[in-house]
Amino acid sequence: MGTYKAIYERSLADPEGFWGEAAAALHWEKPWDKVLDPDAKPVPRWFAGGQINTCFNAVDRHVEAGRGDQAALIYDSPVTDQKRQYTYTELRDAVASFAGALRAQGVEKGDRVLIYMPMIPEAAIAMLATARLGAIHSVVFGGFAANELATRINDAKPKAIVSASCGIEPNRVVVYKPLLDEAIEISSHKPSACIIKARPQAEAPLIDGRDLDWDTAVAQAQPAECVAVDATDPLYILYTSGTTGQPKGVVRDNGGHAVAMHWTMKNIYNVEAGDVYWAASDVGWVVGHSYIVYGPLLAGCTTVMYEGKPVGTPDPGAFWRVINEYGVKVLFTAPTAFRAIKKEDPEGEYLKHYDLSAMQALFLAGERCDPDTLFWARDKLQKPVIDHWWQTETGWAIAANPMGIEPMEIKPGSPTVAMPGYDVRILSEEGDEMPDGEMGNIVVKLPLAPSCLPTLWGNDQRFIDSYLSKYPGYYLTGDAGYRDDDGYLWIMSRTDDVINVAGHRLSTGAMEEVLAGHSDVAECAVIGVADALKGQMPLGLIVLKAGVERDEKELAAELVKRVRDQIGPVAAFKLVTVVKRLPKTRSGKILRGTMVKIADSQEYKMPATIDDPTILDEITESLRALGYAK
Repeated sequence: MGTYKAIYERSLADPEGFWGEAAAALHWEKPWDKVLDPDAKPVPRWFAGGQINTCFNAVDRHVEAGRGDQAALIYDSPVTDQKRQYTYTELRDAVASFAGALRAQGVEKGDRVLIYMPMIPEAAIAMLATARLGAIHSVVFGGFAANELATRINDAKPKAIVSASCGIEPNRVVVYKPLLDEAIEISSHKPSACIIKARPQAEAPLIDGRDLDWDTAVAQAQPAECVAVDATDPLYILYTSGTTGQPKGVVRDNGGHAVAMHWTMKNIYNVEAGDVYWAASDVGWVVGHSYIVYGPLLAGCTTVMYEGKPVGTPDPGAFWRVINEYGVKVLFTAPTAFRAIKKEDPEGEYLKHYDLSAMQALFLAGERCDPDTLFWARDKLQKPVIDHWWQTETGWAIAANPMGIEPMEIKPGSPTVAMPGYDVRILSEEGDEMPDGEMGNIVVKLPLAPSCLPTLWGNDQRFIDSYLSKYPGYYLTGDAGYRDDDGYLWIMSRTDDVINVAGHRLSTGAMEEVLAGHSDVAECAVIGVADALKGQMPLGLIVLKAGVERDEKELAAELVKRVRDQIGPVAAFKLVTVVKRLPKTRSGKILRGTMVKIADSQEYKMPATIDDPTILDEITESLRALGYAK
């Protein structure tokens, strides 16, 4: 296997040899002409000239290898009290039938299919079926607001849209069809067909001539075969929020993506064919694409699709039940899920009812993991807890602890080391390399690793402007941080979360880490608010652990002292407010930018991905009490 250092260095010195070997594990319809085409624009491209079908590699390949009876997909839905398993053969047949239903609506190679679905098996089936036809899917998180859905319809111009009658939250049914109808109404592009999966929890009236019932369409369809596409053809478009309000369509290609996904399963997560792997995320996010659908299936694992929450469906033991019931080897989720569990069950009482012996590691990503949450999870689970860092744009980890190559020492707060294929550098504003230990802009020297975005959908120029123009020859991650003497990376904050206090560049992430270490704090966020004297001042929003009652002034004094002791007076940390909850996206990211705008009395647009809009009113009240949000 070799050590991490040797493997990493080889990936940079000989990328063609390294990724060419990794690609040989998959089935290619036609071998590539070049592993890496350095002259492609706007960035070098992987496996140019090669032809592949991602669905064939994720599903049919395992059936043909004699593993058709193995479980491929486990659906577990505490919100509907349903469980269902698909073997690889059953999944192949379901995917081929739905691909036939799409083809009957005119969908062919290169067409787009927009998928607006809850966490049900049909969402994964629709993704794989689209890939089977060589078409391009764009999954939009189910229940997204109509105007946001419309902007994505206009940008992707889908021939067909696949949806369901509803999604189900612990306390309500979210009806999708009116949102979908309104989105199509207000968008200038009109799909020629919509296929709707009816769920018993809500009706979805169908529009004649446009809408079809999923079950009927599948029953009438002829199963479709896999269509070979170029390795450089898009597999999917995934929209990520852009600063201009116009969503950015991150493009993922077929070849590089399949190779990287397959490689990561063994090398990063240390799982192999037959192992049960669970990413507790949603298919609407990049984690759902990479590690609910494609990664585990490409590797021949059993993937778990969970329609529920970490707490409340029915209790904080929900995750432990799933791990116990299916023998999950690796769980991957966001730190926010563990903060929710910790808040409801700080002593870990629910853990005692389940056998977690099958579990080997917990991986966290999606936002920076505060050490306090990591320590809590490690202490209660008695398993390695591994933070890793990646982006929608990359599709997999830029930095991780490579458990399948060489498990490395865990330094809480660091996602460990750069992964093979990523030549990570830390640059000053002027573009000079920063010495170890000094904070700067984190960039990746081109070429990017396989699976990273080659462009934005229909907009090369915006891709160049957003990611490549600041430092020519480098991809700008938008994150700030540093590398320590051992080569470990420390991702401190988004570059827009670095605040400037009287000329000192300070990381809000570092302050959050200090606050989260207080025994009464469940979670927190630090934002920079405008200050006439110092430019910006840090303000801490604190959520207390369940059952904790504190005098706010006394708690604030303790927190201010902690920051002063651990970061220094330079942080000028004096502002603290206790809030019931923090505004978040559905993937668990805290909406710091929105809170900054509220505090600074600026206009803001309600984020489409917000979990619960009413939280912003509560935050506004709390900030007003401190003299902000006027």
